[in-house]
Amino acid sequence: MTDQLAEIAGAVGTPFYVYDADFFRARIERLETALAGVPHQICYSAKANDALTLLRIVGEQGLGVDIVSGGELWKALRAGVPAGRIVFSGVGKQEAEIRSALEAGVRSLNVESPGELDLIAAEARKLGRRAPVSVRINPDIKVDTHAHIATGHAAAKFGLPPDSAREQLRRAASDGFLEPVGVAFHLGSQIFDVEPLLEALDAAAEVWRALTAEGVALRDLDVGGGMGVPYEGGAELDLDTYVAAVEPTARALGAELVVEPGRFLVAPVGTLVTRVLYVKYVPGAWVAVCDSGMSDFIRPALYGAFHPIEVLGDTASRTTVPVDVVGPICESGDFFARARALPLPQTGDLLAIGHAGAYGRVMSSTYNARPLCAEVLMESGGWRVIRERGSYEDLALRESL
Repeated sequence: MTDQLAEIAGAVGTPFYVYDADFFRARIERLETALAGVPHQICYSAKANDALTLLRIVGEQGLGVDIVSGGELWKALRAGVPAGRIVFSGVGKQEAEIRSALEAGVRSLNVESPGELDLIAAEARKLGRRAPVSVRINPDIKVDTHAHIATGHAAAKFGLPPDSAREQLRRAASDGFLEPVGVAFHLGSQIFDVEPLLEALDAAAEVWRALTAEGVALRDLDVGGGMGVPYEGGAELDLDTYVAAVEPTARALGAELVVEPGRFLVAPVGTLVTRVLYVKYVPGAWVAVCDSGMSDFIRPALYGAFHPIEVLGDTASRTTVPVDVVGPICESGDFFARARALPLPQTGDLLAIGHAGAYGRVMSSTYNARPLCAEVLMESGGWRVIRERGSYEDLALRESL
């Protein structure tokens, strides 16, 4: 793979993202196989990586898509994902986004506030059609993850307490333009322990049974995503353990299980390749300055996230030293690693930053007026560009003097 990355770098320049399509399909198939024993729909979370080519693969593999904006709806539909396999989540759906989702015929809109249900009902009346809605509960469960990606505790902005969720489902059942179809929750990202998941399932099942007792038939038990990826090595979330946790509740309720993995499927298939511009020694540290920075990949700066880094090429004769791998952005927080043990990089070296398939390109920006980097897809031994490198002209699109 090292030779192929060097070939790509020579052809398209650096930095660039590269995605392994064969590996992506294999991860999808592995999850489908694990869930084969229960009626289910996997809805890939577009917010992890919404590259059109990857969304096309998602649709071709029979997956749906979990979206959180009208833009993600547009991209999923453009990539060929059937609207009936799209779930619309998110706390801030706007009127036009709701209208577009209803016109497209999405599988469900996951409601997160009473006002949102009002707006969905109003738009459904205007269109003269019933809107399929699930209600997202907030089970008030804390998980061991970064504060920025924990979503299931009481103080989070997401979802509704179970009592309020029941009330909104009752309201939906009494409105001729609303169709209650399910109960949803999402605890946050990077979950390796299924115990919090079991607690959330109990809370969701209680809401479901209460509605069933009142004669409201539901279809979807949406357990969100959040399956953990081990960026620093080790074992990822065991799929057999995960399925053993969620399947019994779905079977007992007679529900179709909806799961919304994003990071789990796509993080390991992506790599950011950057070139070393300069190497210098400062008191106590070697510093490798690269041509890619936080504008391309912000996770280390934003979350303090660890990503594996490899110096490509023959490094056998080099001394391994602590290296700060940094970018060109005018921010002290612009780094990929601090004091990382690496063979001492040299000017011109290529570095491969691994597990960069999720929350890389989707969170990138043109900060410091740096155009977006190129993206490449590797498939069946070959490769092709799926997004051209941005230009300076792109930086001023839609501006006027």
